[in-house]
This record gives sequence, structure tokens and C-alpha cells, in this order.
Amino acid sequence: MMIALEGYVRRGRRWLKTWALDPRFHLGIRLGAYFLTGFFLSAASLSNLCLSLSAGFCCAASGWPAVLAAAGGCLGYLVFWGSAGYQGCVWLALALGVALVLPRQRFCRDTPLLLPAVAALIVSATGVVFQAWFADTTPVFLYLTRVGLGSGACWVFSQVLKGRNPILEWLGWGLAVLALAQVAPFSWLSFGCIAGAALAVTGAFPAAAMAGLALDLSGITAVPMTAVLCAGYLPRFLPRCPQWLRCTAPVLTYLMVQQLTLKLDLLPLPGLLLGGLAGLFLPQPTRLAYRRGETAVAQVRLEIASGVLAQTEQLLLEAPVVPVDEDALVARAAELACSGCPCRKSCKDSRRIAALPSPVLHKPLLTPEELPIQCRKSGRFLAQLHRSQEQLRSIRADRERQQEYRAAVIQQFQFLSMFLRELSDQLSRRPDPAVPGFQPSVRIYTNRPEGDNGDRCILFPGVGSKYYVLLCDGMGTGLGAVQEGKTALNILKRLLTAGYPAEYALRSLNSLCALRERAGAVTVDLAEIMLDTGKTTLYKWGAAPSYLITRTGAEKLGIAGPPPGLSVTDCRETVEKLSLRTGELLVMVSDGVGEEEAMVCCQSMAGHPSKELATALLSCGKLGGIDDATVVLVQLTSGPPAR
Repeated sequence: MMIALEGYVRRGRRWLKTWALDPRFHLGIRLGAYFLTGFFLSAASLSNLCLSLSAGFCCAASGWPAVLAAAGGCLGYLVFWGSAGYQGCVWLALALGVALVLPRQRFCRDTPLLLPAVAALIVSATGVVFQAWFADTTPVFLYLTRVGLGSGACWVFSQVLKGRNPILEWLGWGLAVLALAQVAPFSWLSFGCIAGAALAVTGAFPAAAMAGLALDLSGITAVPMTAVLCAGYLPRFLPRCPQWLRCTAPVLTYLMVQQLTLKLDLLPLPGLLLGGLAGLFLPQPTRLAYRRGETAVAQVRLEIASGVLAQTEQLLLEAPVVPVDEDALVARAAELACSGCPCRKSCKDSRRIAALPSPVLHKPLLTPEELPIQCRKSGRFLAQLHRSQEQLRSIRADRERQQEYRAAVIQQFQFLSMFLRELSDQLSRRPDPAVPGFQPSVRIYTNRPEGDNGDRCILFPGVGSKYYVLLCDGMGTGLGAVQEGKTALNILKRLLTAGYPAEYALRSLNSLCALRERAGAVTVDLAEIMLDTGKTTLYKWGAAPSYLITRTGAEKLGIAGPPPGLSVTDCRETVEKLSLRTGELLVMVSDGVGEEEAMVCCQSMAGHPSKELATALLSCGKLGGIDDATVVLVQLTSGPPAR
């Protein structure tokens, strides 16, 4: 009986470990957190009036998180406020539309304060409509407070979601406590007191102070909670502070402050006690990064360089584009036609010809009858006009190439600025390294020798727990294809090894192909694997689809698209995210393998040995073996990677 029980315990532990490493579980937790955050933020109030914190949080999110935040917020406004929460539902409906549209636009990324301004506009305009049509009696002071909190919450939460500023995280905790203070399932138990006490026990001192200020603003008790939570933080400075003193410090300081202020209110005590006990199980506080020694000098230099690059990018964006003087081209054509015309001395229409409108340049097959004036030698003028049309097309083509080059340079300045800024933050934070939970197993099969194969595949570790499988296919066959594959592979490997984000590295390669006028010379298929969670991201630029073989069958991942180098501004890479679990097989192929045949082969040979599967895939090449073909099989096994 004891052996059977131990077996169940071990099985349960393995199941919990697998569950904790599953990215889908983490994704579900994050999405649930967005829903609950929107729900609880809708409870925030001042003077018994609802606030716009939930709408600001919805504007700060994007995609499905924004949808869940809006759904949770609408439910919260209806639960906590009833019919008085209809205005909050209108805020969230408008904020959701903004969150689904604006964050994808480039001008929104270039203007960080645009979303907070839009959030303020939503709250202010909705307030005016409700006052005019629904006789809303909100005082002017609270109306302006709603507007300010909607804008400020959007800005604070957008920065908190990026995870780059501990100071703004403290402000975010203060706003959260302000909302949770109104959530009380019992009269003697307030979620705000629980959160405030937990921050006093395990959070940073400014976070505890902000939580106390939020509790004072909510008015749940007459005892000054700012003083209580700030004093409850102080026992941590005692040498060898016992655990019981840390967890009971908020309660003890509350009783002390209550006696000093002569205000008796015992209702917050259960919440403070529960919060103190919960704080013992929470992680340690996020501390400010102190700059010391050579690390501080390097961090400052990186920040300065990032600022210079960002300023250069902005100057290039603001540089005006000089328009083509089409009127001058028409006047030049008239001058050349009339200067050698035998009728120029007796012609009275030469000035009228030179003053013709520029739209005549946009008619390539213009006839003498379509001219707005009568010319005795119209053939001479039309010949010169056709030359001006050719010149206009050449100028426009040259301008378009210049715009592409300019966009490529701006893009690289942007990528470098963001990369240096993130690198500067990492120098000061020094996060704990992720512990790899999986070991990658990759096998590569080709139909040609390496020296004659334009398909190039390499495996290499990245920063932290990242692991990359990179397949570059030089278009065509022969030495040219081999050289293109090698060049793209070396550039991407260096960028990714240095910690460059994958999307930045791929778009840099796209810009390089466009500047070299080598569009379509190579395709890129990149798998970024997180060895701590098994989360995998597939980046494809012109590459063939991949296939995921599981116990239930095979699934196609991605679609075939155009190769890099066609355009700098119109990015055409595709991104597929999946959870590569133990026992599953990821199949990456080059375009030498037929898409339909590969899908049928993966479905029919699921469970067969890897070599047999690869041989079958290579034999179903869509060009009958003329093109280079490569098959890469990726699996994850439990345990840390071998050293």
C-alpha cells in the first residue's frame, strides 16, 4: 500500500512539473490575469463614483489580452456598480477598439504618449455625452480626476507591461490597491488590506507607501494606513528579524497607530494578518538598480548611444520629401520643342505651351487632338513631352529607391536604439538565469553533399535559455546559391548570438537584401526554442511550411510567402508559436520538398524512425531532385542540455 501511494505521489509530481513547464499553462495564467485585472480595476472609486482605471489598462494592452481585460472590466462595472457602471462599459468598448487598432500602427510606436492622450479623450468625451444626454451629475473635480486617471493609468500600465521601470511598477501597485480596497466579500475582509500588508512584508518601501496612500484615498478606515504600512516595513531592517515579526508587523503597527490617533476600527485587522502571512510566500521585492563601478559607466554609455540613435531616427523621419517639379519638366519640353521650331517667330502660343498643366505628363499616349491648345508643329512638342515623361518615371523610380534606402537606415537605427536600451537595463538588473528543463535533439538530412548544397542549417545556443535552429536556402543550385546561404546564415548567427531579437535580425537581413538588390536570393526558416519551457517560435521569410508530428497526427505550420529583400517598409515575415512538448517532432524542410507530398508523408509515417521519415521526405521533392532539399528534425527531451 505504501509503495503504491509513493508511486502516485511521484506520478503527481511529474504531472505537476510537466504542467508547470507547459507554455499553454503559462499563457492561460497570463490571459486569466488580464481578465481579473480588468475586473478588479473596475471596482476603484472616489466619493462613491467609479473610476477609469480599467479603461486605461485596456488601452495599454493589445490583442486578446485587451479583449479579456475589456470583458473583465465590463463584468466588474456591472457587478460592482450596476446601472451606474454603464459609463464604464462605454469606456471599455471604445478603449478596446483603440487597443486593437492603434498599437499596430507605426506612428503609435513612434509617439509613446498617443495612447494615454486617446484614453483621456475617450473618458472626457464619454463624460460630456453622459452629462448632456443622461443627466449625469458628476462634479467637475471628479470628472477631471477620471480623465487624468484614465490617461495616467494607460501610461503607467503600458510601461509596467514592458517590465522596464520599478518606479512605475510601484505606481501600478498603488493603483491596484486603490481598486482592491473596494472589493470586500465580508465587511471585515478587504482585498486592499491584504494586498497592502503583503507589499509591506515583501515589497519595496515605495510600493508599501503607495499602497498605504491608496487605502487612505479609498476611505475604508479612519486610521492613517500610509503610516501603518510604512512602519510595517521597518522590521526588515532589524538584524535576524524572526518570521513571525515580519508577518505580524502590519497588524502590530496598525494597533499602535490606532492607539496614537485614538481611532478605534478593528475591521482591517483580518485583512492585514492574511496579507502578512501571504507575504512570506511571495518573492523578494524588486530593487532599484544601483550603478556602481565599470558597470555603471558601461550602462550610461549604452543609454547615451541609444538616445543618439533614437534622435537620429527621429530626424530622418522628420526630414521632408522634396516633390518632383512637374511644371518645370513641361516647361523644359516646351522650350526644347519651340527653340528649334521653324514657326517660332510667328507663333503666338509658345508661352501657352510652356504653361500647360502638369497632368499632361501622366498621359503616356497623348495625341495632338488631346492637347488643350493648337500647335502647328505639335509632333515636335509631343516628342519632347514623351522624353519628359520618361524622365519623370526615372526620377520617381530613383525617389522610390531612395525611400527604400532611407527606410532601411531608419529601421536599423530604431533596432539598434531599442537593443542598446534593453542591454543597458539588463546590465543593472542581472536577473536570475533560467534553468533549462529540456535538451534539444536535432538531425539534419540533405540530398546533396555540403559543398554543392545551397541549403545551410546550423544549430547554436542564444542568450539565456534560447536555442536556435536556422535553415537558410539559397535560391537555385550551384556555387551562387551556396554563397547566398552562407552569407545569410553567418549574419543571422552573429546577430542572434549577440542577443539581437529574432524579429530585428530577420528584418535587418531583409534590409540588407533590399539594399544589395538581391531580392529572392535566399529564404530563411528560424526556430527559436526556449529550453526552460519548451515554447517555440517559428519565423519564416519565404520558407516552406513546417510540420508538427504528435501522437494524434501531423499539423502544418506556416505558409509559403515571398522571400526577403522585396521591400523594406512592407515586412512579409510570418510568425508561428507552438509548445514543443516531449515526444513531439518538429519537421523543417526547404522548398525542394513538395508541400502536399510532405504533409501526406508526415501523416502516414508518424511514429516511424527519423531516418525513414527523412528519406521519404527527400524522395518527394517537387522538382524530382533537381533542387536542393533539406529536412531538419527537432525534438526535445527532458533534462538540462549536455555540456
